[in-house]
Amino acid sequence: MFRHLKKSFLHFSLFMALLIMAACQDEDTSNQSNDNISNNLAKPRIALVMKTHTNPFFISMEQGARQAEKELNLQLVVRTAAEETSIYQQIDIVHELTRSGEIDAIVIAPGDSVELLPALKAAQDQGIKIVNIDNKLDQHFAEKFGLEPIPFISVDNEAAAYLSAKYISDKIKTPTKVVILEGIPTAANAQARKAGAIRAFEENPNITIVASQSAYWKIDEAYNVVHDFFLKSSDIQAIFAANDMMAIGAIRYLEEHDLHIPVAGFDAIEEAKNAIKSGKMEVTIDQRPSQQGYMGVKTAFEMLNGISPSQEILIDVRVLNAENLN
Repeated sequence: MFRHLKKSFLHFSLFMALLIMAACQDEDTSNQSNDNISNNLAKPRIALVMKTHTNPFFISMEQGARQAEKELNLQLVVRTAAEETSIYQQIDIVHELTRSGEIDAIVIAPGDSVELLPALKAAQDQGIKIVNIDNKLDQHFAEKFGLEPIPFISVDNEAAAYLSAKYISDKIKTPTKVVILEGIPTAANAQARKAGAIRAFEENPNITIVASQSAYWKIDEAYNVVHDFFLKSSDIQAIFAANDMMAIGAIRYLEEHDLHIPVAGFDAIEEAKNAIKSGKMEVTIDQRPSQQGYMGVKTAFEMLNGISPSQEILIDVRVLNAENLN
């Protein structure tokens, strides 16, 4: 009987020891979890709001922002609209982020240069810092809506488009009709790229611009617009597209109709670079979207730490063609 009691006591002691160990482990886990929550709450929370994730340009932009997130030890929230034309969805995203009370700064690549201003003003009123990348917000209307100055990070779109169009323009030595595929008409970068292309083409006395129309940054839309261009003027001999997605739409139309004319683009997405390698496209512009994403988040982080930002940061572009494309 004594042995039986001793054995029971040993079992009870072992059971109690296991309970104590488990309790200690739970406490450690709880402490670690609480520490993680505290650490996350202590990190600045910055939202990157882009036009879409369907364009590789914006995927690259997010990659740069993620690099900044890692280097600066902050929390990045990435939100996008369904399409580059989904302006009101972008507006809703900004309002939602503002209402959440969880965001310290917003880095935005706006689909429109005016429509988003009231939503951004509401965000500023709640103490949220704003950084503008890619497409410039309209400064006149920003002041009219009472926004505080917003730093802008991008490229010189007019100058970059000029370089793209000039690459094909310089090769034209005889009378030639050309067309332009524009971006969203109300977007500042679309307006600037159109102006740059016009400037390059007008410098060449052999060139006549016979049409210029928006294809809203889209492949299918560009295909249809180019179709209409050729219905009206069958002897078009060159195309400038204000982004590579529209250039790809133009190329698809040309291929289907066995037409071989130079196409200039803008953005340096992978499909465009492959088109240049295969001789279907002449040139594109690398505006380094990853750097724009990185600098946008870095600038927001600095603003949250009391550092006054530069009001405009322009990133150098690269003109990519068959001679320098790796």
